[in-house]
Amino acid sequence: MKSKDAVSILVVDDTPANLSLMANLLAEHYQVKVANNGARALELATATLPDLILLDIMMPEMDGYEVCRRLKSDPHTELVPVIFLTAQNSVEDEEHGLLLGAVDFIHKPISPPIVLARIKTHLQVKAWQDFLQDQNSWLKSEVERRLSEVNRLQESSIMVMVSLAEFRDECTGNHIRRTQEYVRALAERLSSQPKYAASLSRQQIELLAKSSALHDIGKIAIPDQVLLKPSKLTPDEFCIMKSHAVRGYEMLRTAGSYMGEQGDFLNMAMEIAWHHHEKWDGSGYPDALAGEQISLSARIMAVADVFDALMANRPYKTGMTYEQALAVVVEGSGTHFDPQIVESFVSIQSDVQRIASLWSDR
Repeated sequence: MKSKDAVSILVVDDTPANLSLMANLLAEHYQVKVANNGARALELATATLPDLILLDIMMPEMDGYEVCRRLKSDPHTELVPVIFLTAQNSVEDEEHGLLLGAVDFIHKPISPPIVLARIKTHLQVKAWQDFLQDQNSWLKSEVERRLSEVNRLQESSIMVMVSLAEFRDECTGNHIRRTQEYVRALAERLSSQPKYAASLSRQQIELLAKSSALHDIGKIAIPDQVLLKPSKLTPDEFCIMKSHAVRGYEMLRTAGSYMGEQGDFLNMAMEIAWHHHEKWDGSGYPDALAGEQISLSARIMAVADVFDALMANRPYKTGMTYEQALAVVVEGSGTHFDPQIVESFVSIQSDVQRIASLWSDR
């Protein structure tokens, strides 16, 4: 408990003799402030928070019940323990006061030893509550700090893996940034639809955008003669290239096993890496999944990835115009892509054009 000089008690009573009696009784043990009406009590309690309040019930203009109600409705004063000090002694009176948030009732005429004992008990309880609140605040701060460290480590890990992919294939740099932003904008648009509102919360959208950067991480495992070939791939070489989907999934799963857990981030990254080349009609790879068998994250990624790839210049092809790429995506609705996702993609063209321009390779 605090020292005498630090512990303050506010006594509220409209009778001067009662205020004098309580002030004299408590002055030896605590700092004492007095108020002779409810309005003054609220003013003093708000200005300098007391450790405990002794409150009379029967007062003119504003009775003790109303004072207690206002104290407990104010976040600044709601945790201050209130003891009703009153001549009223019915069960109904006590029940009403306790429901308002009071911690105790002391009946008049008072017994000084009982008053002091009750006050001491409630101040000890308050001291433990304050201690626990401080501990909870510290724990919350510590958890937030540790989560921040984990998030920074996660961001760093993502950038290392993305940098590896960029190092292998210099064409992927802005592709990764553009597709991340396409995915974010598309997911935000889909989240306004009842069907997707629950699965695309603000947190999930951010997770999806971060995870999407790893969609082609499996290309690290593709031999240079295939990955960097300046001409069109042969059928055999294309089979090797297609293996990047499974390779990416396996890499991320292995990373999760080293960490001891996978968590939402790696789970979503694995979904995207594994299935972003699946097609709505079941003709995609590696598992020939169809429709909503394909995860939502992979279906969103498929639209963003193909759209951006269509516009990209490669040694073996000239990129399409924006309008041509969009037309191909629209044409693939219901065969290559989820029709609802294509519809949403078309509806955010102002955002898509802004992103394409901001991260342009041309």
